[in-house]
Amino acid sequence: MSRRVAAMLLGLAAAGCASLEMPLRARLASEAPRVRECAEWYRTLDERVVAAGVRDAQDAAVPGFPYLRVNRLLAALRPAAAASAPALQALGERMRLLDLEARRFELGNLPFSPAEDAADPRHGLGARAALRRTQECGRLLSEIDFAKPEVRAALLERAAVPDDYSLLARVVGLYPLTRLAFAAGVRRYEEETRAAFRRELAVPPGAILLRYGPPPPERPLPRLRAAAILASSSDNPLGIPEPSEADLRDLLAAHAPSLEIEVRADYDRFGALRWLIDGEAPGVDGSELAVYAHPAWTRYRGRVLLQLVYTLWFPERPPQVEGDILAGKLDGITWRVTLAPDGEPLIYDAIHPCGCFHMFFPTPRAQPLPAPEGLEEWNFSPQSLPRVAEGERPLVRIASGTHAIERVGLARGGDSVVRYRLRPYAELRSLQRLDGARRSAFGPEGLVPGSERPERVLFWPMGIPSAGQMRQWGRHPTAFVGRRHFDDADLFERRFVLDLAP
Repeated sequence: MSRRVAAMLLGLAAAGCASLEMPLRARLASEAPRVRECAEWYRTLDERVVAAGVRDAQDAAVPGFPYLRVNRLLAALRPAAAASAPALQALGERMRLLDLEARRFELGNLPFSPAEDAADPRHGLGARAALRRTQECGRLLSEIDFAKPEVRAALLERAAVPDDYSLLARVVGLYPLTRLAFAAGVRRYEEETRAAFRRELAVPPGAILLRYGPPPPERPLPRLRAAAILASSSDNPLGIPEPSEADLRDLLAAHAPSLEIEVRADYDRFGALRWLIDGEAPGVDGSELAVYAHPAWTRYRGRVLLQLVYTLWFPERPPQVEGDILAGKLDGITWRVTLAPDGEPLIYDAIHPCGCFHMFFPTPRAQPLPAPEGLEEWNFSPQSLPRVAEGERPLVRIASGTHAIERVGLARGGDSVVRYRLRPYAELRSLQRLDGARRSAFGPEGLVPGSERPERVLFWPMGIPSAGQMRQWGRHPTAFVGRRHFDDADLFERRFVLDLAP
């Protein structure tokens, strides 16, 4: 075991078990040495990660099961897992892999002493050794826990994702009353946005219009092949389409948006996120045109559909007027496409990485459902799109300064000579720093440090912690009035009738 791993285990005082959830408490008292050591490993690892402030918040921990994490899709699949042993095993394995992935980033982000570690001939092996130990212990504890019916029942009960709204803030902020003013503001914004989408587009004074395209695909992706990928990769007990790494690259390249951006100054030049020495927030390197991409999923009438998500980052949102409460460091667009089983886009939607300004852009294969009675924010669609033909991709027009989406069209083939790179979104969970250490772009609460907005001081009664601040995937509340998350498993099922037939 390397010095770094040994220090991780020995550098913390032993803590009592009284506050620990079962079954972890029982594992710490096990008569089997390996079981006891693995339980202690997880407890110590969690203590070190929390103390260092490097907890990864993308997926939720499962109380009492430190080797598992859960996202909103897997939480929604619990009823199916409860009814089938293979499905339950598949659910548990996916939750274990979610935790292992998060542990990899947390271990890489733990602080260390370069002087001490550089003198060790095993320098650089510490995190890998710890990850191997974590993987072995996760398998051991899961085999034991999943063999017990009462433990499986506790697992299914606890494998939930807390929402990102503060009930306390809503109570103290008199939400039933204050939401009336916010709802009026939301309706006013929606009307203004609809009017803006009806106006003829024009480049503002002092700006130029630049078009960026995704990289050309490594190999063509006809719809028939896309449908075959989605079908074959869904052949698992939970029916989750999980394309191979190569197939996912092809899908991401085929559906990546083209971008038309009004550029007035550096704040309109998107790029790769970087940590600078002593930077309070990650910076954007405009010399490297990067869009961060990853898969996601939604459920529709018992079927799991693949989604492709693309996020681009701008250095800031500059003030539009004096005292602009929406201005601050970092801004961006998160763009998503939901695919039908035949590989055709059903619907697009987008937010800023703060979870703000959620818009839907449905095709004829996604018919909006009426909003329920009341003030809840529902399915704001300033524009619909025609069916997307094979070889077409969305063309997203983005305004200068506000980085608001102004229009969405369709482009075909190589529509731009300026290409951006697609990079894995997971890179943001552990970025290289100039001093040799690593740090996530996101804090332990899933918020990007240094990207706070003045609006949080006024908007807190709606229950969203630090409204306007940039957020990590899985941590995006998208409605001030009501409760809605960008990754809710039933987001589209509740708001649209989807035509899944080709």
